Amino acid sequence: MNPEDMISKMSGHTSRFRRIANVVALLAGLTEAAFVSLLWATEPGLPPRTKLAFAAFIVIGLAWAAYGAWALTRRTPMFALDRVIAAWIAVGAIGLLTVTTILVTTLRHRVEPALFITVALLSTLALINLGKARARRSALVRRKRELGG
Repeated sequence: MNPEDMISKMSGHTSRFRRIANVVALLAGLTEAAFVSLLWATEPGLPPRTKLAFAAFIVIGLAWAAYGAWALTRRTPMFALDRVIAAWIAVGAIGLLTVTTILVTTLRHRVEPALFITVALLSTLALINLGKARARRSALVRRKRELGG
């Protein structure tokens, strides 16, 4: 197999599973953002913290929807860039959760160990996923360069 064949094989179309996953990300993000927006619109007089939380949920949902749309409309090989972007969205969302957890527990002067354990576990998983995604992308890009692409 020559380098051109290998590069074309590496840069083939997105698999059916990947396309379905991207559609799910797009639809789930839009659905989540729409439901939270509707809930916010139908509940007058919400406390400021709740409004801030709703805004954060809407932004996270729209980020997943934008990711799904971007990945679906991409016509060139991504070499695992989609996975890196998805991992960064997850890290951003869990970072927001971490900051919120610290703020809420500080304001209430009450530490909830189960909450901190959950946040620490989710943060660890998100960072591991980001590391794996970046390593996979680096390996694919390095292999493409080796093949002369």
